[in-house]
Amino acid sequence: MKFLSELILMDGDNSFLLQKRIALLDAIDKVGSLSAAAKMVPLSYKGAWDMIDAMNNFCPSPVVQKATGGVGGGGTTLTEYGKNLVKTYEVIYREHQKFLETISHVTDFDSGSLKFFRRFNMQISARNQIVATVVEIKSDNVNATLHMKLKSGYIMTSVITAGAVENLGLNLGDEVIVIFKSNSVLLSTDLNLKLSAMNKLSGIVEKIHLSDINCEVVVNVGGDYIASVVTKSAVEALDIKVGDSVNAIIKSSDVMVGK
Repeated sequence: MKFLSELILMDGDNSFLLQKRIALLDAIDKVGSLSAAAKMVPLSYKGAWDMIDAMNNFCPSPVVQKATGGVGGGGTTLTEYGKNLVKTYEVIYREHQKFLETISHVTDFDSGSLKFFRRFNMQISARNQIVATVVEIKSDNVNATLHMKLKSGYIMTSVITAGAVENLGLNLGDEVIVIFKSNSVLLSTDLNLKLSAMNKLSGIVEKIHLSDINCEVVVNVGGDYIASVVTKSAVEALDIKVGDSVNAIIKSSDVMVGK
């Protein structure tokens, strides 16, 4: 058995986006004709226009535009707003399906146990959680090395178990969350320093939060913000100031991966 659910976006008490409406918009984008798109869904021509009118009424911008005349005759096409609407819905729909697959997998239907549901509301204390894309997976019988590209272009490396890769269902191109604790981030002002640590990311010190013993240093690495908690004496010894260039250094074994 498994969970099934339709994804519907509501505006108050009114249904705004349903799968059938998105299917109609997607068909229009493919064939450039409302009548042909309506047959693909399938819908009557009037029913298709009623759907378009309903979406246009709810949206701040039109979702389709109708052209008449010209060499190629008339046609119906999506506006840029309509195209973005379809893309956004498709992303959310994929995540929705992954969620349903996950809860179907962890639920014991025979006993009716739903105890694992609390995991979906779990939050973690790790300060650094950065979105990345998996670009390489090297695995043996025990361990796996993941290479993940940040939006800055830097490659983060994580060494986890091969079993974890399998449990997460990781594949090339997957979007993941790179997770590491702030006290796992070392800082260096020597940008040419050679170390065995796999992850060395250059950035600019954005903020420094001081206390009597420890300090939190926030480093901007190409738009991603990495927090490092080090001692106050270390910050003073390195003479780190806001605006300085530093390297944030993280061991690959300290990098966790979430999906």
